[in-house]
Amino acid sequence: MMKNAALKTWIGPLIGGLLFSAAIWILHQELSAHHLKDILLHIRALPKERLVAALLLTAAGYGVMTTYDVLALRYLKQPLAYGRVALAAFVGAAFSNNIGLSMIAGASVRYRFYASWGLSALEITQVVLFCTLTLWLGFFTIGGLAFLLDPVSLSLPLHLPATSTRTVGVLMMLAVIGYLTITRVRSRPFRFRGLQIDLPSWKTGLLQMMVGAADWLLAGSALIILLPATQAASLPTLLVIYLSAQLIGLISQVPGGLGVFETVFLLLAGGLMPAEAVMGALFAYRVIYYLVPLLISSALLGINEFLSHRDSLRKILSGYLQWSEPVVPPVLAFTTFVAGAILLFSGATPALDHRLAWLQEIIPLPLLEISHFLGSLAGIGLILLARGLQRRLDGAYWVTLAVLATGIVLSLVKGLDYEEALLLILPFGALLPSRRFFYRRTSLLNQSFTPAWIMMIAVVMISTVWLTLFSYKHVEYSGNLWWQFAFDATAPRSLRATAGAAAILFAFAVAHLLRPSVYRSGAATSAEMAAVEKIVAESSQASANLALLGDKSFLFSSRNDAFIMYAVERRSWVSMGDPVGPEDQWPELIWRFREQSDRFGGWTAFYQITPDHLPYYLDLGLSLTKLGETARVPLAAFSLDGSRRKGLRYTQRKLHKEGYCLRVLGADQVRERLDRLQEISDAWLTEKHTHEKGFSLGSFNPEYLCRFDMATVERADETIAFATLWKTELGSELSVDLMRYDPASAPNGIMDFLFVEVMNWGRDRNYQWFDLGMAPLSGIDDRSLAPLWNRMAGFVSRHGGHFYNFQGLRHYKEKFDPVWEPRYLASPSGLILPLILSDLARLISGGMKGALLK
Repeated sequence: MMKNAALKTWIGPLIGGLLFSAAIWILHQELSAHHLKDILLHIRALPKERLVAALLLTAAGYGVMTTYDVLALRYLKQPLAYGRVALAAFVGAAFSNNIGLSMIAGASVRYRFYASWGLSALEITQVVLFCTLTLWLGFFTIGGLAFLLDPVSLSLPLHLPATSTRTVGVLMMLAVIGYLTITRVRSRPFRFRGLQIDLPSWKTGLLQMMVGAADWLLAGSALIILLPATQAASLPTLLVIYLSAQLIGLISQVPGGLGVFETVFLLLAGGLMPAEAVMGALFAYRVIYYLVPLLISSALLGINEFLSHRDSLRKILSGYLQWSEPVVPPVLAFTTFVAGAILLFSGATPALDHRLAWLQEIIPLPLLEISHFLGSLAGIGLILLARGLQRRLDGAYWVTLAVLATGIVLSLVKGLDYEEALLLILPFGALLPSRRFFYRRTSLLNQSFTPAWIMMIAVVMISTVWLTLFSYKHVEYSGNLWWQFAFDATAPRSLRATAGAAAILFAFAVAHLLRPSVYRSGAATSAEMAAVEKIVAESSQASANLALLGDKSFLFSSRNDAFIMYAVERRSWVSMGDPVGPEDQWPELIWRFREQSDRFGGWTAFYQITPDHLPYYLDLGLSLTKLGETARVPLAAFSLDGSRRKGLRYTQRKLHKEGYCLRVLGADQVRERLDRLQEISDAWLTEKHTHEKGFSLGSFNPEYLCRFDMATVERADETIAFATLWKTELGSELSVDLMRYDPASAPNGIMDFLFVEVMNWGRDRNYQWFDLGMAPLSGIDDRSLAPLWNRMAGFVSRHGGHFYNFQGLRHYKEKFDPVWEPRYLASPSGLILPLILSDLARLISGGMKGALLK
């Protein structure tokens, strides 16, 4: 099952990679009669006024895109200042356009911004879905009108059956009219399996249509204005071609539709104007509409990070500091990836002749050759280092700075490419003040590369090879090319540089594939259990003793002084609580656990984590779900005095008079009483109509029980009730795990008596806290405007008493006046969350049948 899950993660990237490869091959065929120099000449010949107009249209388009989020937040009745909304929308849109998958790719960026401003995971998901709907509503509106007014045949250029865009236009307009009609005539929300979906108003739907159409019209106009004037194509025709190319580029899942969009546009428009002019305009458009906004958004984050260190502005930028930590590393990773691609593409294309002539006067040929070769190696290095930056590696941070600085110098030496050097300065400047985000001390080779990352790297390398072949297709290949060294021998130089980059990538891939797998299923070894026992003994948390239950696997820190205990259920990799051990080892352990689950196509989840360490999990891109609250009693202040404790006081005195007393057995004495303890346990399970649990709860396992001291309630040397004692050697916390009593002989109040006696026993031995355990679904706000999970949890808490007495459990623990602390689940959000909760129930209950039983 794990292999099948991992295989599914490859399907989308593989399809995208195949489509990109096909697009490159078609592009090569279409441009077979043209040279790179012709395309570059058309790029340089673009009038400045057209470039300025394209920039203005791009700025207007991104400005319109910010209203997507404004409308979404108004629909959710969550007003935010426009400055904040514009920042989140702009950065999200820049990444969506460059990474692909429309608005969905910018969801993580939006989540980081909006979560820090008070929106829940559900509300952020609704914002993303609303924006995606607006995007496609606008596409259908402008596309439907254009396809109807000026239909274009797709059969000949795309080798499809007889197809006209008129039919597609009709279907698009019907979809738009249908959506607006529903919002007009239906005021009641849709309900599906208990979920409520509130429809936008008719006016909001109309605004969605207008805003989305304006966005697509501006985006298409920014390209059309760069194309040469021609009588062969009208504005609607070019708009239809643009929308058709964008649609196929989006479907391909290739980042930004790179290559696919250009190929389709060239196929459809190539017969209307010169192909080299079209390619020149497409290249300029890719830079203006995609690359420039991406670099601006990255630079904004870098500038803000630099300003955040100025004492005079700390208060002003305090809000930025709350969300910058999870946002900045992915942004810097992607801009570093782009910088690497720029160096590779530059190495695959010839330098300008007049710049080479100028360099020939001041530098020797060996320096030029070495600089060109090392520039491409630096490019592939930056692409690989980008993954390390995303994973927050400190080594990747320093090496990336060094490689970027080297790349800036090499860009000037190998061809006086000052434009390229300026582009590399931007990520260097953004990365320089961001040292605090990169804290992990581990090897880049140990980092997993997801299918999407591998596909992105493959796309860049395929593009580099194609650029090399296309740039020098007029040069006849021979073995002697590899050994030609001259200032005007640009083809051999690019050939060597591309081959060197490919060799570095191949060597890295081989080394990465040959690294040992870290996942091992099955029970922990005796050596691992010995290490676990030592770490647990030094822990300040009594719940760390769950590691000794024997049903978990372990991931150890590099120093073997900390671990994560976890189990795998179907695709869910669930860690039981926070890591155990020194906290300075936690960040690395948490990241390694995430990477390990990713490597096997799993979903990462951390169950019952504490509020003090939530930033560690947010850094991983996980969402937080409140599970309930844990009751902890401060033992130094615990007593039975006062009117609130009179019930407990009465029970204690009554049972003392009847001869009941507490006895704490050592681990060696527990083994001697296992037969009686087994009788009590079996009778208790029968009485409660339940069965043994696991993972987060102890079970009656003789080997497990004999590891701990045990508190027993006895009368006349007969054991009536028992509870396993969890203790910490430092005396910070005391708790009980497995608690059972004999239903036939136990008096009323036996568990109250056991708790009171154990707390008094712990207080007398200077324990600081007594952990009463978690009350599930308690302390969760379930008001009408609360997130869906909170409302569901509140409903279950109030009405689910037949299955589990949620409210009664909290009321019972309230008798001891505890301090309540929240506990959370950190996991992927959206539709995956219910599946993870289902897997978690299986883990605790020993299967789905156990989860459905009491």
